[in-house]
Amino acid sequence: MEEKKFSKDMSPGDFKTYGYKIVDWIADYFENIEKFPVTPSIKPGDIKKLLPASPPSSSQSMDEILKDIDNIIIPGMTHWNHPDFMAYFNSTSSSPGVLAEFLSAALNVNAMLWLTGPASVELERVTLNWLRQMVGIPDNFWGIIYDTASVSSFHAIAAAREQIPGLQIREKGIAGRNDILPFHLYCTDHTHSSIDKAAITLGIGIEGIRRIPVDKNFCMIPHELQRIITEDRQNGFLPFCAVATVGTTSTTSIDPVKEIGEICTAENIWLHVDAAYGGTAAMIPGMERIFNGIELADSIVINPHKWMFTPIDLSAFYTRKPQVLKRAFSLVAEYLKTEEDSETENLMDYGIQLGRRFRSLKLWFVIRYFGVEGIINILKEHLRLAKLFAQWIDAHPKFERIGLVNFGVVCFRLHPLEITSDDKLNELNEKLLNVINSTGKLLISHTKVGGKYIIRICISGLRTEERHVKQAWILIRKESERLLGSIKLA
Repeated sequence: MEEKKFSKDMSPGDFKTYGYKIVDWIADYFENIEKFPVTPSIKPGDIKKLLPASPPSSSQSMDEILKDIDNIIIPGMTHWNHPDFMAYFNSTSSSPGVLAEFLSAALNVNAMLWLTGPASVELERVTLNWLRQMVGIPDNFWGIIYDTASVSSFHAIAAAREQIPGLQIREKGIAGRNDILPFHLYCTDHTHSSIDKAAITLGIGIEGIRRIPVDKNFCMIPHELQRIITEDRQNGFLPFCAVATVGTTSTTSIDPVKEIGEICTAENIWLHVDAAYGGTAAMIPGMERIFNGIELADSIVINPHKWMFTPIDLSAFYTRKPQVLKRAFSLVAEYLKTEEDSETENLMDYGIQLGRRFRSLKLWFVIRYFGVEGIINILKEHLRLAKLFAQWIDAHPKFERIGLVNFGVVCFRLHPLEITSDDKLNELNEKLLNVINSTGKLLISHTKVGGKYIIRICISGLRTEERHVKQAWILIRKESERLLGSIKLA
C-alpha cells in the first residue's frame, strides 16, 4: 500500500523567506506606527464578519495569511505600541523583547521541571535577581514569574491563607465548614479589582474584604487599618492578609508600606504589596522612597510588561516565604518525579500552572539591551512629561487636577467654574472622553473617585515623546472648547 503524502512543517527555506518578511513587517510597523489611528474605526462584529466561519480544509499560503494581516487584522487593532496610546498602564513592547518572544516560541520550552527546561529555570532565577537588585528589594526575597499581576496576587493571597496554622485547607477545603472563623482581607477602594477576584476564587468572598479608609491623596490610613483589625478580632473574624498598593490603578496613589507593614508584623498578617505598575520606578535615584518599608512585606508583585518595555505578559512575584507558597500549591504526580528533584527547584511547585513558558528570556533581552541606566533614563523622561502635563492642567482655569502625580499618570477633569453639580460635571467629562477617543488620534481612559468622573492620561510608552504629549493637550483643549460651546453651562 502506497504511503499517503501530506504536508508537514514549513520548509527551512520558506521559513527563512517568511521569517525575514515578518521581521521586515515588524520593523516597518514600529517605524511607521504613527500613520495608524490609535483605535480603529469599526463596530463590534466587523472583523468577525470578514473572516470565514469554518476552518480551511486545505493548506493556505503564507502570502494569503499575511495579506489578511494587512487587510483585516491591522484595520481592527487598537495599537498599544502607538505613542498616542495613553490609556490604562500602556504595555509597550520593545524590539529586543519582540525578538526574544520569537526565539522563545521557536524553542517552545515548557519549564515545569528543571529537567524539562534547565536553562529556562536557571535564567528565571538570574533575571529575577537582577530585577530585585534594580528596584531595591532585599536579597531574602525569592522570585518567580507568572503571567499577570492578577495571577501573582492570587498566589499571594493563597499563600496568606496557607500561612494560617491548623486550618487544613488543602485537605478539608472551606465549603460547609463551621470550625473556622470567617476570613478578613484588608485593602482600600482603590485596590485593583484582581484582589476581589482572588478573594472570590479562594473562598474569602466579597463580604470577607474590609475596605480601609484613605486620606486626601487616596492612600490607606494605617491607624484605621489597626482599628478595623482590632474590631474584627473582637467580633470573631480572622484577619489574615492586607494588600498595600504602590501605584493604584485609578490615581497611582502610594499606600504607606512601612506603617502598614509594622501593623501586619505585629498582628501576624500577611502583607502583599501590589507594585505592578509603580514598582519599576523604585530603580530611579530619588524614587527609592516608594519602597520604604518593603522589607516588611511578605510578597510583592512588579510587572515589567506595564512599564519596562517587556512584551505582555510577564509578572515578577517575590516572597520572603517561598516555602509557604510551595506548601499551598505543590502536588507532584508520579510522572513528574525526576532524579534531580532533590538538587533543584521545580517551578511547577509554586503555583497553579503546570505549563510554564520561557518568559524570562524576554526580560533578559530587555535588561541587557537597554541596560539599567538606559531603562532609568526612559522612566525619568516619562516622569518629566507627566509633571509637564500636570503643569498645563494646573495653569488652565477650566481644568482641575485630581490627586498627586506620583508616576506617569495625571488625573484631571474639565471643571468650568459655572458648573457646580457633580452630576453635570460627570456627564460633561464622560462626553469629553468619548469625543477625544472617537477621533482615533489619542486614547485615554477614565475612573471614578469619590463619585467624580475623572479622566486619566498615562505617559509611559516607549515611543512617546514631548511632541505627542503636547499634541494630546492641544486635542484635549480643542475638544473641550468645542464641547463647552455646544452646551448650556448653567
